[in-house]
Amino acid sequence: MDAGRAREIYFDALSAALFAGRFAKSGSVVDAAKAARSASPSSRPGAWDLLLDGLTAVITEGPSVGVPTLKRALSVLRDEPVGAVEPLSWLWLADRAAGFIWDYDTWDALTSRQIQLARDAGALTVLPMTLSTRSVLHLLAGELSVAASMVEEVEAIIGATESRTVTYAPLTLAAFRGREAEAARLIQGRANDFIARGEGMGLTHTHWATAALCNGLARYEDALAAAERAYEDPRELSFSTWATVELIEAASRSGKPERAANALDALAETTQAAGTDWGLAVEARSRALLSPDDRAEVFYREAIDRLQHTRLRVDLARAHLVYGEWLRRERRRLDAREQLGVAYDLFTDFGMEAFAERARIELRATGQHARKRNVETRDDLTAQEAFISRLAAQGATNQEIAAQLFISPRTVEYHLRKTFRKLDVKSRTQLAHRLQQQDVRGEAAIRQS
Repeated sequence: MDAGRAREIYFDALSAALFAGRFAKSGSVVDAAKAARSASPSSRPGAWDLLLDGLTAVITEGPSVGVPTLKRALSVLRDEPVGAVEPLSWLWLADRAAGFIWDYDTWDALTSRQIQLARDAGALTVLPMTLSTRSVLHLLAGELSVAASMVEEVEAIIGATESRTVTYAPLTLAAFRGREAEAARLIQGRANDFIARGEGMGLTHTHWATAALCNGLARYEDALAAAERAYEDPRELSFSTWATVELIEAASRSGKPERAANALDALAETTQAAGTDWGLAVEARSRALLSPDDRAEVFYREAIDRLQHTRLRVDLARAHLVYGEWLRRERRRLDAREQLGVAYDLFTDFGMEAFAERARIELRATGQHARKRNVETRDDLTAQEAFISRLAAQGATNQEIAAQLFISPRTVEYHLRKTFRKLDVKSRTQLAHRLQQQDVRGEAAIRQS
């Protein structure tokens, strides 16, 4: 069989097995990976050969064996031009690999390219999943309004194409926002959909999102149960790994640290192999939660120091939060107030209501009440208005914006009129200037934190 055709078959088989996950009755992800591993190696492996080799090695032999090859593959895919056909069918596996090895920058670059390729090709069947994946990057950066605009675009595309795709993004957004009623409705609906479709990866995602939501709500027993259900499928790349982070926090907060020991080992296997600041910081924060008091502070500070140099603002805020909670228990109230105050400000800026409330309650326990926050005008914009205003500020015409969002130019004009009134601007030039000012203020606030 032609080597290219064989690779295509292995990629398709691995992709299908990953989607099926725990529901695979035959042809599990391990079986698919073993079959690909048994194939004759290429004498001159390209980026896609390396990606396939790295993924299958991770699944069959573990991160310490597979991650170095994944790094090589992702480096080539990020830095060298690739064709348009293969990325649309396989780039989601590269996206998943980048998230698995805690490489935010490469994940960012790959999803950006994939969206552009999908738009250029008019591939409306691929675009919803790509935008959903991209929205997670914005969520992790604390850019919930941008993520919300992408969720709206996904829903618009699905509605316009009458697609039967079940997307992950709305649930993830609701969980990060901490809106329990909305998230609970989506959790139940999405879980039923994924079970009916036999999509184990989606169910793992649902459990992970549930755990993150419940940790924000300080419902640690529920978070622990959900995280353990997500962790039942450790071969699933990304969501089961991220679930270990939620599991560790929930176990430590519910007085059951022994239930997190295996999760910490599994997490460290990926973070140590990856060696990125993001991964090592998450490991340090998780390790601090399970460490004795005489060692915990070193890990808390390491997590914060590493994350300050990244775009991972949500993980940074969570590091400040758990460090502040630990300091309060150590009766170091002034130090605790500093960390909890930073966490509260960041979560409030993000619009992560549950985590902000958790930080506020902890701050009050130190004897200090959180100051009232002035809501920025930008927060008054709906997700659709925020996204349209960004596109307009970047020079897109009403017709171009309408085509991208699958709405009419008249609807775009309507949203822009409302945006101009809310922001008190009279032209697109003034709009771009106002948005730039708000971005500068937001960046300054993060640096001061």
